[in-house]
Amino acid sequence: MKITRSGSIAAFALIGTLALAGCAATGGTNTPSATPTSKVGLNAIDPSLTGTITAAGSSAQVAAQTGYSAAFASVATGVTLNYNPEGSGGGRKDFIAGALDFAGSDAPLSADEATQATATFPGGALDIPVYLDGVAIAYNNKDASSLNLSAATLAKIFSGKITDWSDPAIAADNGGKALAAKKITVVTRSDSSGTMQNLTNFLGGEAASDWAAGPNLGTLPQIPGMDLQKGGAAVATEIAAVDGAIGGVDHSALGSLVAASVEGVKLSNDGIAEAMATGFAIKPNSTPGDLSGGFDYAKIKADTKAYPIPLVSYAIIPAQFKDAAKKKLVVAYLEFIASADGQKAGATKANSAELPDAILKQVVATLATVK
Repeated sequence: MKITRSGSIAAFALIGTLALAGCAATGGTNTPSATPTSKVGLNAIDPSLTGTITAAGSSAQVAAQTGYSAAFASVATGVTLNYNPEGSGGGRKDFIAGALDFAGSDAPLSADEATQATATFPGGALDIPVYLDGVAIAYNNKDASSLNLSAATLAKIFSGKITDWSDPAIAADNGGKALAAKKITVVTRSDSSGTMQNLTNFLGGEAASDWAAGPNLGTLPQIPGMDLQKGGAAVATEIAAVDGAIGGVDHSALGSLVAASVEGVKLSNDGIAEAMATGFAIKPNSTPGDLSGGFDYAKIKADTKAYPIPLVSYAIIPAQFKDAAKKKLVVAYLEFIASADGQKAGATKANSAELPDAILKQVVATLATVK
Protein backbone atom coordinates (compact mmCIF):
# COMPACT_ATOMS: atom_id res chain seq x y z
CA MET A 1 0.00 0.00 0.00
CA LYS A 2 1.34 3.37 -0.97
CA ILE A 3 -0.14 6.55 0.43
CA THR A 4 -0.09 9.59 -1.82
CA ARG A 5 -1.19 13.16 -1.34
CA SER A 6 -2.36 15.65 -3.87
CA GLY A 7 -3.07 19.13 -2.53
CA SER A 8 -5.46 18.79 0.39
CA ILE A 9 -6.61 15.32 -0.62
CA ALA A 10 -5.20 12.27 1.11
CA ALA A 11 -5.58 9.27 -1.18
CA PHE A 12 -4.78 5.62 -0.71
CA ALA A 13 -3.22 4.25 -3.89
CA LEU A 14 -3.10 0.51 -4.30
CA ILE A 15 -0.21 -1.01 -6.20
CA GLY A 16 1.67 -4.28 -6.25
CA THR A 17 0.74 -7.59 -4.67
CA LEU A 18 -0.17 -8.54 -1.12
CA ALA A 19 -0.63 -12.23 -0.33
CA LEU A 20 -3.20 -12.88 2.40
CA ALA A 21 -2.47 -16.26 3.95
CA GLY A 22 -5.51 -18.34 4.78
CA CYS A 23 -8.03 -16.17 2.94
CA ALA A 24 -8.78 -18.49 0.03
CA ALA A 25 -12.43 -19.42 -0.15
CA THR A 26 -11.88 -22.75 -1.89
CA GLY A 27 -9.09 -25.15 -2.69
CA GLY A 28 -6.60 -23.80 -0.14
CA THR A 29 -5.05 -21.36 -2.62
CA ASN A 30 -5.41 -17.66 -3.44
CA THR A 31 -5.05 -18.24 -7.19
CA PRO A 32 -8.17 -16.83 -8.91
CA SER A 33 -10.06 -18.71 -11.58
CA ALA A 34 -9.69 -17.36 -15.10
CA THR A 35 -13.44 -16.83 -15.49
CA PRO A 36 -15.02 -16.15 -12.11
CA THR A 37 -18.59 -17.40 -11.80
CA SER A 38 -19.44 -16.79 -8.14
CA LYS A 39 -18.81 -14.22 -5.44
CA VAL A 40 -16.46 -16.30 -3.29
CA GLY A 41 -13.83 -13.72 -2.44
CA LEU A 42 -10.27 -13.70 -3.72
CA ASN A 43 -10.91 -16.66 -6.04
CA ALA A 44 -13.68 -14.72 -7.81
CA ILE A 45 -11.66 -11.60 -8.66
CA ASP A 46 -10.97 -11.19 -12.36
CA PRO A 47 -7.18 -10.65 -12.56
CA SER A 48 -7.53 -8.87 -15.91
CA LEU A 49 -9.37 -5.91 -14.35
CA THR A 50 -7.58 -2.59 -14.70
CA GLY A 51 -8.38 1.01 -13.88
CA THR A 52 -8.76 3.51 -11.05
CA ILE A 53 -11.63 3.80 -8.58
CA THR A 54 -12.07 7.28 -7.11
CA ALA A 55 -13.84 7.40 -3.77
CA ALA A 56 -14.08 9.61 -0.69
CA GLY A 57 -15.94 10.05 2.56
CA SER A 58 -16.01 8.23 5.88
CA SER A 59 -12.78 8.45 7.83
CA ALA A 60 -14.06 5.48 9.84
CA GLN A 61 -13.71 3.34 6.72
CA VAL A 62 -10.05 4.24 6.06
CA ALA A 63 -8.41 1.26 7.74
CA ALA A 64 -10.98 -1.18 6.38
CA GLN A 65 -10.68 0.22 2.85
CA THR A 66 -6.93 -0.25 3.14
CA GLY A 67 -7.53 -3.91 3.97
CA TYR A 68 -10.20 -4.48 1.33
CA SER A 69 -8.27 -2.83 -1.44
CA ALA A 70 -4.87 -4.36 -0.69
CA ALA A 71 -6.41 -7.83 -0.81
CA PHE A 72 -8.28 -6.99 -4.03
CA ALA A 73 -5.12 -5.61 -5.65
CA SER A 74 -3.20 -8.74 -4.71
CA VAL A 75 -5.15 -10.41 -7.51
CA ALA A 76 -6.21 -7.54 -9.79
CA THR A 77 -2.80 -5.87 -9.82
CA GLY A 78 -3.87 -3.33 -12.42
CA VAL A 79 -6.50 -1.75 -10.17
CA THR A 80 -5.92 1.37 -8.08
CA LEU A 81 -8.23 2.77 -5.40
CA ASN A 82 -7.88 6.44 -4.49
CA TYR A 83 -9.82 7.07 -1.28
CA ASN A 84 -9.98 10.50 0.37
CA PRO A 85 -11.11 10.29 4.04
CA GLU A 86 -12.76 13.72 4.00
CA GLY A 87 -15.68 12.71 6.22
CA SER A 88 -19.06 11.19 5.43
CA GLY A 89 -20.76 14.50 4.73
CA GLY A 90 -18.06 15.59 2.31
CA GLY A 91 -18.13 12.23 0.56
CA ARG A 92 -21.90 12.36 0.03
CA LYS A 93 -21.65 15.93 -1.26
CA ASP A 94 -18.88 15.08 -3.75
CA PHE A 95 -20.70 11.95 -4.89
CA ILE A 96 -23.91 13.88 -5.58
CA ALA A 97 -21.83 16.38 -7.58
CA GLY A 98 -20.60 13.52 -9.77
CA ALA A 99 -16.95 13.68 -8.65
CA LEU A 100 -16.73 10.12 -7.24
CA ASP A 101 -17.27 6.53 -8.29
CA PHE A 102 -18.58 5.83 -4.82
CA ALA A 103 -18.89 7.61 -1.49
CA GLY A 104 -18.05 6.06 1.87
CA SER A 105 -20.54 7.17 4.50
CA ASP A 106 -21.41 6.17 8.06
CA ALA A 107 -24.96 7.30 7.33
CA PRO A 108 -27.08 6.63 4.25
CA LEU A 109 -28.26 9.39 1.96
CA SER A 110 -31.01 11.52 3.43
CA ALA A 111 -34.26 11.83 1.49
CA ASP A 112 -33.15 15.23 0.15
CA GLU A 113 -29.73 13.89 -0.82
CA ALA A 114 -31.30 10.91 -2.58
CA THR A 115 -33.47 13.30 -4.59
CA GLN A 116 -30.44 15.42 -5.48
CA ALA A 117 -28.57 12.32 -6.61
CA THR A 118 -31.22 11.57 -9.25
CA ALA A 119 -30.18 14.75 -11.05
CA THR A 120 -26.65 13.37 -11.45
CA PHE A 121 -27.44 9.67 -11.85
CA PRO A 122 -30.52 8.73 -13.93
CA GLY A 123 -31.40 5.70 -11.82
CA GLY A 124 -30.65 7.39 -8.53
CA ALA A 125 -28.21 6.10 -5.92
CA LEU A 126 -27.92 2.99 -3.78
CA ASP A 127 -26.71 2.70 -0.18
CA ILE A 128 -24.67 -0.51 0.16
CA PRO A 129 -23.54 -1.68 3.66
CA VAL A 130 -19.82 -2.54 3.60
CA TYR A 131 -18.49 -2.05 7.14
CA LEU A 132 -19.63 -2.77 10.69
CA ASP A 133 -18.15 -1.20 13.81
CA GLY A 134 -19.14 0.86 16.82
CA VAL A 135 -18.82 4.39 18.16
CA ALA A 136 -16.33 4.35 21.03
CA ILE A 137 -16.72 6.82 23.88
CA ALA A 138 -13.03 7.62 24.30
CA TYR A 139 -11.83 9.50 27.39
CA ASN A 140 -8.64 10.72 29.02
CA ASN A 141 -8.82 10.75 32.79
CA LYS A 142 -6.05 9.09 34.78
CA ASP A 143 -8.36 8.96 37.81
CA ALA A 144 -10.65 6.52 35.98
CA SER A 145 -8.94 3.35 34.80
CA SER A 146 -12.40 2.07 33.90
CA LEU A 147 -15.63 3.95 33.42
CA ASN A 148 -19.30 3.32 32.72
CA LEU A 149 -21.62 5.99 31.37
CA SER A 150 -25.36 5.82 30.84
CA ALA A 151 -27.10 7.35 27.82
CA ALA A 152 -28.55 10.07 30.04
CA THR A 153 -25.16 11.00 31.47
CA LEU A 154 -23.57 11.06 28.01
CA ALA A 155 -26.36 13.32 26.78
CA LYS A 156 -25.72 15.72 29.65
CA ILE A 157 -21.95 15.71 29.06
CA PHE A 158 -22.24 16.31 25.32
CA SER A 159 -24.84 19.05 25.79
CA GLY A 160 -22.82 20.89 28.45
CA LYS A 161 -25.09 20.09 31.39
CA ILE A 162 -22.32 18.09 33.09
CA THR A 163 -18.97 19.88 33.00
CA ASP A 164 -16.85 18.21 35.70
CA TRP A 165 -15.75 14.61 36.20
CA SER A 166 -16.80 14.80 39.87
CA ASP A 167 -20.48 15.17 38.92
CA PRO A 168 -22.80 12.91 40.98
CA ALA A 169 -24.36 11.47 37.80
CA ILE A 170 -21.00 10.02 36.76
CA ALA A 171 -20.51 8.60 40.25
CA ALA A 172 -23.99 7.04 40.13
CA ASP A 173 -23.10 5.29 36.85
CA ASN A 174 -20.05 3.79 38.58
CA GLY A 175 -21.39 2.25 41.74
CA GLY A 176 -21.29 5.52 43.69
CA LYS A 177 -17.53 5.96 43.28
CA ALA A 178 -16.85 9.68 42.84
CA LEU A 179 -14.02 10.91 40.64
CA ALA A 180 -11.75 13.81 41.56
CA ALA A 181 -12.81 17.24 40.38
CA LYS A 182 -11.55 17.92 36.87
CA LYS A 183 -12.91 19.91 33.94
CA ILE A 184 -14.53 17.89 31.17
CA THR A 185 -13.45 18.89 27.66
CA VAL A 186 -15.74 17.61 24.93
CA VAL A 187 -13.84 16.92 21.72
CA THR A 188 -15.87 16.52 18.54
CA ARG A 189 -15.86 16.88 14.77
CA SER A 190 -15.85 20.25 13.04
CA ASP A 191 -16.77 18.56 9.74
CA SER A 192 -19.93 16.62 8.92
CA SER A 193 -19.48 13.12 10.28
CA GLY A 194 -21.50 9.94 9.98
CA THR A 195 -19.89 8.74 13.21
CA MET A 196 -21.49 11.70 14.97
CA GLN A 197 -24.80 10.96 13.24
CA ASN A 198 -24.75 7.48 14.78
CA LEU A 199 -23.86 8.91 18.19
CA THR A 200 -26.65 11.50 18.09
CA ASN A 201 -29.11 8.87 16.84
CA PHE A 202 -28.28 6.86 19.96
CA LEU A 203 -28.64 9.90 22.22
CA GLY A 204 -31.91 10.89 20.57
CA GLY A 205 -33.23 7.35 20.87
CA GLU A 206 -32.12 6.49 24.39
CA ALA A 207 -31.87 9.85 26.18
CA ALA A 208 -34.38 12.08 24.43
CA SER A 209 -35.36 13.91 27.62
CA ASP A 210 -31.72 14.96 28.17
CA TRP A 211 -30.78 15.45 24.52
CA ALA A 212 -32.81 18.31 23.08
CA ALA A 213 -30.66 18.64 19.94
CA GLY A 214 -32.24 15.60 18.29
CA PRO A 215 -30.82 12.76 16.17
CA ASN A 216 -28.93 12.50 12.89
CA LEU A 217 -26.56 15.42 13.45
CA GLY A 218 -23.26 15.61 11.56
CA THR A 219 -21.53 17.09 14.60
CA LEU A 220 -22.43 17.82 18.21
CA PRO A 221 -23.99 21.23 18.90
CA GLN A 222 -21.35 23.65 20.16
CA ILE A 223 -21.09 24.25 23.88
CA PRO A 224 -18.66 26.47 25.84
CA GLY A 225 -15.15 25.04 25.86
CA MET A 226 -15.82 22.48 23.13
CA ASP A 227 -12.73 21.36 21.19
CA LEU A 228 -13.44 21.02 17.45
CA GLN A 229 -11.26 18.82 15.24
CA LYS A 230 -11.50 17.82 11.58
CA GLY A 231 -11.63 14.07 11.03
CA GLY A 232 -11.98 11.12 13.36
CA ALA A 233 -8.23 10.57 13.69
CA ALA A 234 -7.75 14.19 14.79
CA VAL A 235 -10.47 13.80 17.43
CA ALA A 236 -8.74 10.71 18.82
CA THR A 237 -5.35 12.45 18.83
CA GLU A 238 -6.77 15.45 20.66
CA ILE A 239 -8.48 13.32 23.31
CA ALA A 240 -5.15 11.62 23.97
CA ALA A 241 -3.46 15.01 24.37
CA VAL A 242 -5.99 16.74 26.65
CA ASP A 243 -6.37 15.65 30.27
CA GLY A 244 -10.08 15.45 31.05
CA ALA A 245 -11.16 15.06 27.42
CA ILE A 246 -14.00 12.88 26.12
CA GLY A 247 -15.51 12.30 22.70
CA GLY A 248 -17.03 9.82 20.29
CA VAL A 249 -14.71 8.16 17.76
CA ASP A 250 -14.98 5.18 15.47
CA HIS A 251 -13.69 2.02 17.13
CA SER A 252 -10.94 1.70 14.48
CA ALA A 253 -9.56 5.13 15.49
CA LEU A 254 -9.38 4.29 19.20
CA GLY A 255 -5.75 3.17 19.21
CA SER A 256 -4.32 3.26 22.74
CA LEU A 257 -7.19 5.38 24.09
CA VAL A 258 -9.50 3.97 26.74
CA ALA A 259 -13.18 3.50 25.88
CA ALA A 260 -15.93 3.80 28.46
CA SER A 261 -18.55 1.12 28.82
CA VAL A 262 -21.96 2.39 27.75
CA GLU A 263 -25.05 1.33 29.70
CA GLY A 264 -22.87 -1.29 31.40
CA VAL A 265 -21.63 -2.90 28.17
CA LYS A 266 -17.97 -2.81 27.14
CA LEU A 267 -17.01 -1.99 23.57
CA SER A 268 -16.18 -5.23 21.74
CA ASN A 269 -16.64 -6.73 18.30
CA ASP A 270 -18.89 -9.40 19.78
CA GLY A 271 -21.05 -6.71 21.38
CA ILE A 272 -21.22 -4.79 18.10
CA ALA A 273 -22.22 -7.93 16.18
CA GLU A 274 -24.87 -8.65 18.82
CA ALA A 275 -26.32 -5.15 18.40
CA MET A 276 -26.42 -5.63 14.62
CA ALA A 277 -28.26 -8.93 14.97
CA THR A 278 -30.66 -7.56 17.57
CA GLY A 279 -31.47 -4.09 16.35
CA PHE A 280 -30.65 -3.44 12.67
CA ALA A 281 -33.21 -3.50 9.87
CA ILE A 282 -33.21 -2.42 6.23
CA LYS A 283 -35.71 0.40 5.71
CA PRO A 284 -38.16 0.27 2.81
CA ASN A 285 -37.70 3.16 0.40
CA SER A 286 -38.52 4.25 -3.13
CA THR A 287 -35.22 3.12 -4.72
CA PRO A 288 -35.35 -0.62 -5.57
CA GLY A 289 -32.37 -2.47 -4.12
CA ASP A 290 -31.33 0.28 -1.71
CA LEU A 291 -30.05 -1.22 1.54
CA SER A 292 -30.07 1.74 3.89
CA GLY A 293 -31.14 0.81 7.37
CA GLY A 294 -31.32 1.89 10.97
CA PHE A 295 -31.09 0.65 14.54
CA ASP A 296 -33.84 0.07 17.07
CA TYR A 297 -32.06 1.29 20.19
CA ALA A 298 -34.79 0.05 22.52
CA LYS A 299 -34.22 -3.52 21.28
CA ILE A 300 -30.48 -3.12 21.62
CA LYS A 301 -30.81 -1.80 25.18
CA ALA A 302 -32.90 -4.82 26.13
CA ASP A 303 -30.09 -7.13 24.98
CA THR A 304 -27.48 -7.06 27.75
CA LYS A 305 -24.82 -8.48 25.41
CA ALA A 306 -25.26 -5.77 22.75
CA TYR A 307 -23.00 -2.71 22.60
CA PRO A 308 -25.41 0.26 22.54
CA ILE A 309 -23.78 2.42 19.82
CA PRO A 310 -23.16 0.26 16.73
CA LEU A 311 -22.29 1.77 13.37
CA VAL A 312 -22.98 0.49 9.85
CA SER A 313 -21.05 2.28 7.11
CA TYR A 314 -22.01 2.34 3.44
CA ALA A 315 -20.64 2.59 -0.06
CA ILE A 316 -23.01 4.85 -1.99
CA ILE A 317 -23.02 4.10 -5.72
CA PRO A 318 -25.06 4.98 -8.82
CA ALA A 319 -27.85 2.54 -9.64
CA GLN A 320 -26.82 3.12 -13.24
CA PHE A 321 -23.26 4.03 -14.22
CA LYS A 322 -22.53 6.25 -17.20
CA ASP A 323 -19.42 4.21 -18.04
CA ALA A 324 -19.71 0.41 -18.45
CA ALA A 325 -16.03 -0.24 -17.69
CA LYS A 326 -16.23 1.80 -14.49
CA LYS A 327 -19.38 -0.02 -13.44
CA LYS A 328 -17.66 -3.38 -13.93
CA LEU A 329 -14.69 -2.28 -11.84
CA VAL A 330 -16.66 -0.76 -8.94
CA VAL A 331 -19.15 -3.63 -8.77
CA ALA A 332 -16.32 -6.20 -8.76
CA TYR A 333 -14.62 -4.36 -5.90
CA LEU A 334 -17.80 -4.13 -3.82
CA GLU A 335 -18.66 -7.76 -4.52
CA PHE A 336 -15.29 -8.66 -3.06
CA ILE A 337 -15.96 -6.53 0.03
CA ALA A 338 -19.23 -8.45 0.43
CA SER A 339 -17.39 -11.77 0.49
CA ALA A 340 -16.02 -13.62 3.51
CA ASP A 341 -12.47 -12.87 2.31
CA GLY A 342 -13.26 -9.18 1.88
CA GLN A 343 -14.88 -8.78 5.28
CA LYS A 344 -11.98 -10.62 6.93
CA ALA A 345 -9.41 -8.39 5.19
CA GLY A 346 -11.17 -5.21 6.31
CA ALA A 347 -11.90 -6.36 9.86
CA THR A 348 -8.32 -7.55 10.36
CA LYS A 349 -6.92 -4.18 9.28
CA ALA A 350 -9.46 -2.07 11.19
CA ASN A 351 -9.91 -4.31 14.23
CA SER A 352 -13.63 -4.11 13.52
CA ALA A 353 -16.57 -6.49 13.34
CA GLU A 354 -17.85 -8.18 10.18
CA LEU A 355 -21.24 -7.77 8.54
CA PRO A 356 -23.54 -10.82 8.91
CA ASP A 357 -24.05 -13.19 6.01
CA ALA A 358 -27.71 -12.21 5.62
CA ILE A 359 -26.74 -8.60 4.87
CA LEU A 360 -23.88 -9.62 2.58
CA LYS A 361 -26.25 -11.78 0.52
CA GLN A 362 -28.52 -8.77 0.05
CA VAL A 363 -25.52 -6.67 -0.99
CA VAL A 364 -24.54 -9.19 -3.68
CA ALA A 365 -28.15 -9.34 -4.91
CA THR A 366 -28.35 -5.55 -5.16
CA LEU A 367 -25.00 -5.28 -6.95
CA ALA A 368 -26.30 -7.73 -9.56
CA THR A 369 -28.98 -5.16 -10.48
CA VAL A 370 -26.59 -2.26 -11.07
CA LYS A 371 -26.55 -1.14 -14.69
